[in-house]
Amino acid sequence: MPTTPATPDTPKQPPAGPRAEAKRAAIVKAARELFLREGFAVSVDHIAAAAGVSKVTVYNHFGSKEALFVAVIKDSTDAPLGETLTAAVEDLGDSDDLRAALIAAGRAWVAAVHDNPDVLALNRLVAAELPRFPELGAGWRHADPAGHHPAVAEALTRLCDRGRLAIPDLRVAVLQLYSLLYYPHLVFAAYGTSVDADLTERLISGGVDMFLGRYEQA
Repeated sequence: MPTTPATPDTPKQPPAGPRAEAKRAAIVKAARELFLREGFAVSVDHIAAAAGVSKVTVYNHFGSKEALFVAVIKDSTDAPLGETLTAAVEDLGDSDDLRAALIAAGRAWVAAVHDNPDVLALNRLVAAELPRFPELGAGWRHADPAGHHPAVAEALTRLCDRGRLAIPDLRVAVLQLYSLLYYPHLVFAAYGTSVDADLTERLISGGVDMFLGRYEQA
């Protein structure tokens, strides 16, 4: 019996392997450029053509345009931030200063707000398109905070496994870390302003202290 291709209503396990990852990266890149230029109304056919793949391939990887949009957001913003924290965790010895590592990651996150133009552009796009396309919210509702920020969730889990942190609720901890170190700068930047350097340092160091005060193992 022939296999029915994946559609937005029949998502399946995404393809795996080096070739599949290359196709996925091409789809996300093309989608990011087209979403930013044309908005959420851009067709999946257009995205597929720009990525050099078939429409079925797009659905095989993402299941729906909403899920693809969420993947674009994660790839452009959360993935680089998570990778920064992951690198800090990998370089952290059992006796090394966890506070210093988290402060360094926080500084990198703040720099990303200012250095990556896609961060603000994508956030503005979400705000502009939600009234016209309320289905965009479905992509966020179907994933918990750890699902939206998987690299950060993984890094925090590894710190727990190593006995550096004790986190009873990973979903809460992920959002708390982002709220303390990253989101204030995103909000200020969205309104066309920024947090000055001195306040930035106080927010980062104070935020890390609050986070470790709650979760660091004695």
